[in-house]
Amino acid sequence: MVSSRPAAGARSRPVSLRRRGPVLERAILEAALEQLSRVGWNGLTMEGVAAGAQTGKAAVYRRWPSKEDLVADALQAGLPTFGEAPDHGSVREDLYQLCRRMRDAMYSLPGAALRAVVHECDGPTAERFHGLIFSGVIEPSNRLFGEVVCRGIQRGDVRPDATGELVFDVIPALMMYRSKMCASEWPDEDIAEMIDRVMVPLLRARPV
Repeated sequence: MVSSRPAAGARSRPVSLRRRGPVLERAILEAALEQLSRVGWNGLTMEGVAAGAQTGKAAVYRRWPSKEDLVADALQAGLPTFGEAPDHGSVREDLYQLCRRMRDAMYSLPGAALRAVVHECDGPTAERFHGLIFSGVIEPSNRLFGEVVCRGIQRGDVRPDATGELVFDVIPALMMYRSKMCASEWPDEDIAEMIDRVMVPLLRARPV
């Protein structure tokens, strides 16, 4: 009598789903982000991504010949958006709400993947992602900070010369530094303290 049960070796094979085109590509990109967030840049492999997407390794290599190519497209597809600049009537509240958005983006799946790339890649590899990070993260966040500060200048609660890249870099630099070096996850109270003790004094209009 022939057993209807599959052999042990057959049970151990990974399941491969029959998907093609954009559906398969989306599954691979999502698996790459998940791998990056879980094992980091150094731990990510094309084989691991294929297993996460439940497809064959060849399907990954046909579309992306290298890990760098795959990660670049995964980040491009998954980078978070920050929306419009908040407008709550005060620069303090606007910055607080904007920083909460940034915190949520940092700790999303794409945000964790992006931090893995920034923190772990060597110089030549990081250069590959510089343009993507600048256009997808730095430029949009600076634009929103700029809008908040310019509204504050118009209201008279921000000094007119409190603009420029160095000023706009303070919040992202603090958040990235304390996230990496101090393992801070930026709870709301820490964001409020950063705004009240660092940014508001930095931006405050000088008394006449």
